[in-house]
Parts: sequence; C-alpha cells; structure tokens
Amino acid sequence: MNNSNHSNERRRILKALAAGGTLAITGAGLSTRSFAQSESIRVGFPIPLTGAFAAEAQAVLLGAELAIKEFNDAGGMSGRKAELLVRDDKLNPQEGATRTIELIEKDKAHFIVGSVSAAVQLSVNNVAKQRQIIYNSISQSDTINEAKDAGRYTFHECLNPHMTAGAVARHAIPKMGKKVVFLTADYAYGHEMSRGFVTAGKALGMEVLADIRHPLGQTDYSSYFPRILALKPEVLIVCNFGRDQQISFRQAHEFGIKKQMQIIAPLLMHSGRKVDGHGPYEGIIGATGYYWGLEASQPSAKKFNDAFKAMHKGLYPTDYSGLGYAGVLNVLLAAKAAGTTNSDKVSDALAATRRDVYKGMVYFRACDHQAVQSVLIVESKDRASAANDQDIFRVVATETPDEGKMRTCAELGYKA
Repeated sequence: MNNSNHSNERRRILKALAAGGTLAITGAGLSTRSFAQSESIRVGFPIPLTGAFAAEAQAVLLGAELAIKEFNDAGGMSGRKAELLVRDDKLNPQEGATRTIELIEKDKAHFIVGSVSAAVQLSVNNVAKQRQIIYNSISQSDTINEAKDAGRYTFHECLNPHMTAGAVARHAIPKMGKKVVFLTADYAYGHEMSRGFVTAGKALGMEVLADIRHPLGQTDYSSYFPRILALKPEVLIVCNFGRDQQISFRQAHEFGIKKQMQIIAPLLMHSGRKVDGHGPYEGIIGATGYYWGLEASQPSAKKFNDAFKAMHKGLYPTDYSGLGYAGVLNVLLAAKAAGTTNSDKVSDALAATRRDVYKGMVYFRACDHQAVQSVLIVESKDRASAANDQDIFRVVATETPDEGKMRTCAELGYKA
C-alpha cells in the first residue's frame, strides 16, 4: 500500500470509528471485522479519536498497532493471537464508561488499555474494576494511583503529574527563576500538574504570584496575557494539554510573552509541537516520558523506533505512541507469562514486571501499580538546530526512576 492509500485507509477507519463503528486490529493490518474470534486475546482500547486530544489518540493507536503485530509475529500466547478493539470515548467520561461496558460485556474483552484524559480514565477504571478486568491506563493522573480509585486490576503505565511536574520543577526553578505564574487548564489534569509543581517548588523557594485558570477547549488566550505581564514573573508555567497547549503557545509567541519570561510546560506535547513548528515552541522547557532521540543511547529505543518506522512509513514515534505500545505489550506479555487471560493471574504477572520495552527499565510499584520510570527534561529546538521536521526536542536532563520522588503509599491512602 503506498503512502497515499495508507493515509486514506486510516482516515476512512478513524471516520468510521468516530461514527460509532468498531475496529479490530490483528497485527496483519486493519480489519473491519466486528470483533475477535473466540480464541483470540481481546484488548479493549477506548481513546478520544474525536475532540481536543484526537492527535494524541491517533499517536497511541499507532503504538498499540505495533504491539499487537509484534506479539502475534512472535507466536502470541501458545498460538492464541491478540487483537485490539478500538472505541472512540469522545473525550467524555460517560461515553468512556459506556464504551468500556460494551467492550467487556458484549465483546468479551479480556483487558482494557487506553484513555488519554484524566477524567475519562477514572470512569473507565471504575467500570473495569467493578468487573474485575485489568485496566492499564496510559493517561497522566495522580488520582488513579490513590487507594480510593486504584485496585488489584488497576495499572498506570503513564507518568503521573506529581512525577512529571516535580522533575521539571527540580530542573528549572534553580536555573530559571523562582517567581512564577501558572496558566492552568481548569480540570483534573491541570490541577494535578500545578499541584505537583508547587509541591516540588516549595523546597526550592518558589514564589507563586498567581494561578490563572482557563476552561478546557479555550481558543483565545489574549485576555490572560496582560495580567501575566503585569505580575512580572520570571517563569510562566503552562499546565494544559493537547490543542489547548498548541493554541496557548502559539498566541503567547504572537504576544511576545517569551521575550519577557521563560515558558515551561510540565508535560511538553510532542504532537502539538510537530504541528505548530519551531517558532511558537522555540526555547520552551518541559518534560516527556519518551523522545525518539533516546535511540542514541538506549538500544531498546532504537529497536522500538526502527520497528515503528518500518510499520508506519518512516514516521518516528511520539511519547504517546510509546505509551500505546508499552501499555498494550506489557499486558499481553504478562498474559503470556501467566499462560492465561485470567485477571488474577495476569495481574500478578503484570505486577511482577521488570522490563525494558522501549525507554529503559520500568516496573510497577507494589502498592499502587504505578510504573516507575525515567522522566526526560526536553527543550524545544529552533529551526537552525533541527536536522529534519521530526527533530524537535533536545534532551537536556534525565531524572532516573526513583520511588523517593513519588507520593508515598501512605499519602495515597494505602495502609502498611
């Protein structure tokens, strides 16, 4: 299939999904079969293919496709092949819950992986937990790790805001200034990111001049900039995601904000940066769980990048592609190790995972099943420094896996 036909086919399938259709991915390509044969290992995959996080959803889908292909090419589990059952959760918690119920009760999914929204993942987790089905979340959230929301069948493949924002604060505040203003998306993700930054920043003498909130889906940030400038911060910390981050950075660039202060994003979005180019993002500092440039020092990253590019016509994976890949593959490999799709046995196998899938060693902490992993601090490159249109970040520091920098199990509500 040539590049044009491949793109057209993907658009056709994503359009069908957005209209409420079902997609099964078997590793031999994309199929419009309704759902898997009875002997297959079925992975339910609710993601927001429509809405403000659609670009990230498509990225995680590309990674998940590769995980399915590699698992099946390696023989599956005693010959049982895996397939991905994709649903559009429409970035809506109720929709996410409804689709997850269908995946479990109608399509008999053995496992659930997915969600890109902090709010949606909590509703998906609630459904899966009640039905004793393993859910491996690939969205940033602190809440999903807390004892009231987590459980035996809940796993969190993604970094959480406390880890992400804390790493950026520890890197940036001593170097770039202590007087800060937050521009925060007014929902769980934004609140948790700003909280994580404040928690780490207190020990560094950080002074918060203001926390300015904006609604999810904001399209005009110009009214916020005069107030930010009047406060005269040294650093502007932008705690938002997806299209919100794209638009706010573009408008901040046009308004000349970067000439007055350093801009930081606790999570610096790969997909938005690729779309908007060098100018709006140049010099912005942030964190990410993965960047393809790790291949220079990490053999597993090189292996992952090469396989991803071979499957997706030379495209390099993004951070969320890595999450889609690891989120699905780790669950499938745990099932293979357990020799079954039984939730209890696979949960035990997944909890015992210590594996270098694509970015170095990752394991799940015992109390909350949070993936303990590295955090990359990156700076967005300028045009002159970029070798090509996919060369967008410079890794300036790496915070190694460290449970000591995470919220303690007691803080999360777990009893010793």
